[in-house]
Amino acid sequence: MSQREQFVSRLGFIAAAIGMAVGTGNIWRFPRMAAQYGGGVFVLVYILALLLWSAPLLMVEMAIGRKTRMGPIGGFRDFIGQRFTWMGGWMVAVCMLITFYYAVVTGWCAKYFVLALQGAFHRGVDTAEVWNNFLHNRWQNLLFQAVAIALCGLIIYKGIQKGVERINKILVPSLFLFLVVAAVRAVTLPGASLGLRYLFVPDWSKLADPATWLQAFTQSAWSTGAGWGLMLTYAVYTSRKDDIPQNCLVVGFGDNSSALLAGLAVIPTIFALSPSLEVARASLSDNMGLTFISLAGLFPKMKGGLVIAPVFFLAMLFAALSSLIAQVELGARALMDFGWTRRKSTLVVILVCLVFGLPSAAFPSFLLNQDWVWGMALLVSGFWTMLAARKYGLEKLRKEINSSADLKLGHWWVFILKYISPVIFLVVTGWWFYQAIGWDKKAWWHPFKTNSAGTILIQWLILLALVLWLNRKLAAWTGRPVEDEE
Repeated sequence: MSQREQFVSRLGFIAAAIGMAVGTGNIWRFPRMAAQYGGGVFVLVYILALLLWSAPLLMVEMAIGRKTRMGPIGGFRDFIGQRFTWMGGWMVAVCMLITFYYAVVTGWCAKYFVLALQGAFHRGVDTAEVWNNFLHNRWQNLLFQAVAIALCGLIIYKGIQKGVERINKILVPSLFLFLVVAAVRAVTLPGASLGLRYLFVPDWSKLADPATWLQAFTQSAWSTGAGWGLMLTYAVYTSRKDDIPQNCLVVGFGDNSSALLAGLAVIPTIFALSPSLEVARASLSDNMGLTFISLAGLFPKMKGGLVIAPVFFLAMLFAALSSLIAQVELGARALMDFGWTRRKSTLVVILVCLVFGLPSAAFPSFLLNQDWVWGMALLVSGFWTMLAARKYGLEKLRKEINSSADLKLGHWWVFILKYISPVIFLVVTGWWFYQAIGWDKKAWWHPFKTNSAGTILIQWLILLALVLWLNRKLAAWTGRPVEDEE
């Protein structure tokens, strides 16, 4: 049997895993959420969410990948039985459906880095017009999407050591360096103190607002990659001696740190350079507009802005690429578990991403719909991961994880996954559907509206029916893990 690939060092795995977790949502969503939902209070609840939802699920994922040496499909099959292979199929499908449009978003970051290098964001430029012209230019969107996905394909083709590990050792430190540079410049702007107070001074009244808790938990779930299957996939290439609790906590707090750095880069800049408090607050109300319109328009007003702008957008590009690499690797890993070569698997995944990413590149409303539907589906993937751990035996799994860990998991970990995490899933998911129904009570059921509850339910049901129908075939197609080197 052939030998499996493996990360050369723990540092390489940590870099890849942090790169997997840190994405564009850290840079354009976290600052908005923190500013809207209580600043320092939101940050505290965000850290709590890491400990009660994201980190425990990441540990389960890493345990499954390390134990089974398979991607999500084979991993779920070998971990809890053939009847549950469909759960891994769901996880792979959701991740790939996100990858189709995430490659387009990565292309946006690449385009804006190029624009910043060209000095396009100068005084007097209408950044809203620049953004809208690009967003509705299908050929440019297709071009930058193709470049992003092809670059990821080249990295995945080179394998774990020469591709994924090597590039993440460059991307992740550079990303943090660029965020630090942008944050330092932001906090030294005249008037930045208002933004710092907005970010860090706790508004304790927000503790009584359910939205603060729910937004913090959803931000943590999406940001860390808990439930995506990405940590599970990377864990296939780790040593059996790797410390699961330490690794997952380092990844989780690394992700949180990048979000805080992004907040320091964005919020003080918005408040220091906006003409009024009302304008600053309005700028923080739109995810994409915040980055591609508001910030792009503020850089020319900043001393040294022509230098900071390319640094900021390069940080966004690196964050997007490091996450996209992990997503493409997950798809390739699933096909390699079917017995395909890495070369063939990578080529097929890249071609599929190019083809199925076309609607998102051509039609912005389609991209928004897919983000709405499959971003929410990640919570369901996390729920399947939780159920798998419970079926396997939480106490049994805890002991197996502790057998190679310096940082031992206590019985609190079992309690969290048995009682707290399921409640979090039910409350957060229920709240999102309640909100969606409330926004349009007359047409919430409509399956073809961009942001309706109905469009989520119909697409979820189609995917669930498909993976259940294919369950036996998925289990049969997936082989056995290759021989361990150790």
